[in-house]
Amino acid sequence: MSSAPVTTAGRRHLSARQADTVARLAAAAVIEVRASGYDGLTVRNVARRAGVAPATAYTYFASKDHLVAEVFWRRLDSRPLPAVDRRRRPAARVTSAIADVAELIADEPELAAACTSALLAGDPDVARLRAQIGIEMADRLRAALGPDADDAVVDALSLALSGAMLQAGMGYFAHAELAERMAGTVRLVIEPRS
Repeated sequence: MSSAPVTTAGRRHLSARQADTVARLAAAAVIEVRASGYDGLTVRNVARRAGVAPATAYTYFASKDHLVAEVFWRRLDSRPLPAVDRRRRPAARVTSAIADVAELIADEPELAAACTSALLAGDPDVARLRAQIGIEMADRLRAALGPDADDAVVDALSLALSGAMLQAGMGYFAHAELAERMAGTVRLVIEPRS
């Protein structure tokens, strides 16, 4: 095993052993959310499932919101940035990038609900992850638009996407419908009518 430090969003460098502990806790959190939902989720239960002492778990995660936000961040960060296929129109590329993000939790309603609640928490650790997630989302939109992406367009799409994710999290529509629901907005922002 390498002893090179590993970093996670908003966190100090971790040794390989510490990074493994954090990864085990994140994986256990997903299983625990599936079993007990967000309301039944506790850091203590996740620690038990991961085979980690609760005190150790709390050294990495201040709250269940922090833990769930980390799960979402890890899933998002593990996906490659969208490749720019110039044969496709920018709106189609952006809609595809949004679909990729929606797929992170679309098939897991308990996790989707937990992520919505967790990412809205006021916890400072969650705020740091939320900022990282926002930057990553904007980077994905920018990558889908291509090298000449307009910052105002990226900002408008980021605002629309965060609002759509919140609406999906509130149950107005399924996360699996997110890209389809955003497609019209994407076209309006990228290809406005004169």
